[in-house]
Amino acid sequence: MQNFDVVVVGAGAAGLFCAGIAGQRGLKVLVLDHSEKVAEKIRISGGGRANFTNRDIDVRQPHKHFVGENPNFCRSALSRYTPADFIALVQKHGIPFHEKHKGQLFCDRSAGDLIEMLLAECAAGGVQRWQPCGVKTLRATAEGGYELDTDQDVVQARQVVIATGGLSIPAIGATDFGYRVAKQFGLRTVEPRPGLVPLTFDGAGWAPYAGLAGLALPVVIETGNTTSPHAPPLRGLQPPEGASSALGRPGGRKKERIAFHEDLLFTHRGLSGPAVLQISSHWQPGTPIRINLAPEVDLPAALADAKQRSRKLLANELAQWVPSRLAEAWAAQDKEWQRPVAECSDKALARLAERLAHWELLPTGTEGYKKAEVTLGGVDTRELSQQTMESKQPGLYFIGEVVDVTGWLGGYNFQWAWASAHACATSL
Repeated sequence: MQNFDVVVVGAGAAGLFCAGIAGQRGLKVLVLDHSEKVAEKIRISGGGRANFTNRDIDVRQPHKHFVGENPNFCRSALSRYTPADFIALVQKHGIPFHEKHKGQLFCDRSAGDLIEMLLAECAAGGVQRWQPCGVKTLRATAEGGYELDTDQDVVQARQVVIATGGLSIPAIGATDFGYRVAKQFGLRTVEPRPGLVPLTFDGAGWAPYAGLAGLALPVVIETGNTTSPHAPPLRGLQPPEGASSALGRPGGRKKERIAFHEDLLFTHRGLSGPAVLQISSHWQPGTPIRINLAPEVDLPAALADAKQRSRKLLANELAQWVPSRLAEAWAAQDKEWQRPVAECSDKALARLAERLAHWELLPTGTEGYKKAEVTLGGVDTRELSQQTMESKQPGLYFIGEVVDVTGWLGGYNFQWAWASAHACATSL
């Protein structure tokens, strides 16, 4: 049997970062992971270049960019370890990076640079790492610590950190281990579901668009309550505005309206792209999404003007503002739209403009954990200290994606991994 001050379960972003800091503070640290490869989610993120943080995080108002039962839970950790802090570490290791857009920072060369940095930080702290090495059982001891039966040996530790992530992308080793540990010790969890995930559609209503796979365009996409005359302003647009974005539970309170101005991508089974990935974390099953397919143009005015000057078919005229394939798919749905624009009635043009600007769809589901970038839900934040990430079970900590804190697309989830890991490691 071997003894450690800290055992970290999970060799991903949060786990490695936490282990490195704890080791450099003089603690004897062991990292365990059942996968052969380290930090695979970092390696495949951001197109292989790891969108590792976002400059635009407002640490004073985390509800702008994070969702969960209590998104404000992450304020303490994010304010004590900011994007600037992590950027300084990246610069210290000489890793070149660039800002793509909307505050998103990527490695210039590859995500492998980031992984090597985390491993170097662990090495500087004398961290031991066993891989592949699964954990069979975890139990509290009479002395107040923990024993872990692993594939390699039985280990003891005064403190255990669970950094096993969520259920997303099972092909790289995602499991429900963290949730099972929480339940084992009587800690509440919020039901997990896929987040930042493509949405699927089927049935007759989707038939006109089934052949548009690969087509992309900028849109404004929204979901949530629009019935109130006092609805808050659209959020997700730059700059983000409005009240809390806490997820409403199905059957519970009405969700506030939220919108994103991003690119939409048609797929063989439905819709994807940044716009849909973003809205998917706020969408509730059984509720619609609404899309403005031409947000940069005043369509009623543009079509009215075209009627006065053009002899083109309506679809050809429409192709000035949306991709031609999409214009043709829309025009094919109504005989009144299959004429030269000059011959279309004002009523038909107004109806087309209205539908294009307020296209309402009811998703039948999502592509699931296989395609989800993150997992919504997780260990209930009411069970954790926002200062230390320690649970109500003394000496047991939860960090990163396994916690019910989920960020927007664009580096927010990695910053939560760094910040929650730092909060935990400095308290061990």
